[in-house]
Amino acid sequence: MSKKKHVLRGMVAGIAGGLVASWVMNEFMAGPGKKLTEAVESDADKQRVQEQSSGEEPDATMKTADLVVSTATGGQHLSWEEQEKAGPVVHYTFGALMGGLYGALAECWPGARAGFGTTFGSALFAGADLIAVPVLKLGPAADELPIAAEASPLAAHMVYGATTELVRRVARAIL
Repeated sequence: MSKKKHVLRGMVAGIAGGLVASWVMNEFMAGPGKKLTEAVESDADKQRVQEQSSGEEPDATMKTADLVVSTATGGQHLSWEEQEKAGPVVHYTFGALMGGLYGALAECWPGARAGFGTTFGSALFAGADLIAVPVLKLGPAADELPIAAEASPLAAHMVYGATTELVRRVARAIL
C-alpha cells in the first residue's frame, strides 16, 4: 500500500471493496448465515418469527427502493416484481457508498481499519440495521425480534467489513 495518504484513491479502493463485499455478504446470508440462524434459534424463536412474517413482506432494501421512487415521482409505487429487482440495486449502492466512506476513513485514520474491517462492519450493522431501519420504518426494531435473529446479520456485516478491507488493500496497492 502506498504510504502517502490520498483520500480519492482510498474512496475508489473502498468502493471496489464495498461492491465485492456486498456480493460476499449476500452469499454468506444464503449459506453460512442461514445455517447460523438455524443453529442459534430456539423453537420459540422460530415460532415467533413465523408468526411475524406470515405472507410476503418486502425487505428493507425493497422498501427503500419503493420510497425513493415514490418520493421522486410524487407518489408512484413500485410493483412487487419491480421492488424485487430494485432491492439489490439499493443493497449494492449502499454497500459501495459505505465502502467509499470506509476507504476515505482508512486513508486518513488507521484506526478505521481496526479488526481488519470487522469493527467498521459491526458499526455499520448497528447504525443501519439496529438504528436506521427501524427509525425509517423499513423493518422491525431489534427488540421486536428474537436476539438470535440478529446473529446472522451481525456476522454478515462483519464479513462485509473484512471483505471491504481485503479488497481495499489490494485495490489501494494498485492505485
